Amino acid sequence: MNAPAGAEVIVDGVSKSFGRISALREVSLRVAPREAVVITGRSGSGKSTLLAMIGGLEQPDAGEVLIDRRPIWRSGQPALARREVVGFVFQRHLLLGALSARANVEVPLIGARVHRRERRERALALLDEVGLADRAEHLPSELSGGESQRVAVARALANEPRLLLADEPTGALDSVTSERVLDLLFRLRDRLGMTLLVVSYDRSVGVRADRTITLVDGTLEGAEAALFQR
Repeated sequence: MNAPAGAEVIVDGVSKSFGRISALREVSLRVAPREAVVITGRSGSGKSTLLAMIGGLEQPDAGEVLIDRRPIWRSGQPALARREVVGFVFQRHLLLGALSARANVEVPLIGARVHRRERRERALALLDEVGLADRAEHLPSELSGGESQRVAVARALANEPRLLLADEPTGALDSVTSERVLDLLFRLRDRLGMTLLVVSYDRSVGVRADRTITLVDGTLEGAEAALFQR
């Protein structure tokens, strides 16, 4: 797999509400290319909402999200940014139960119009990358929770993203398996050069990252609010 150049992320004064609930309030930060950042905070602090906005899944009410200085919402092409730049790993692996591990990894490549032979070769290489070459033809029901999440990581890497977003990627796993998945994410970031953003309620995950930012009630905590302004 080729080493992508990490993407720069700028969040500029972003706010988001759901009805009367204010999820984010004028949040601004910058993540440098190839940087690994953990976003932490209590449940309901706005972590997942922020990640969804960066990944083009949730549109802000105010402010902008820029990837490589391109505003993904003003351009009206968040889907293009997701396909060309971003890879996602969610808390639940969200694998398609009727498809093998290999076929699950191939799914993002179908929309990108990658030829069938290349899809297969890339999927097998990625499964080897995450230590599951021997499980390529197994269905999700035949995999452990940790194995399924590693398949999800391989799927997130299928389009060679420059920005990898992981939303509570170990929330459904036991402690030992969680450590293995986190080891995998940060090892891949180091080797492939992607920018990595990991949302976690567990502050201890931050020891693996270049830095940690903390959200409290939809705003950056304390000194971070000034330190990470654009």
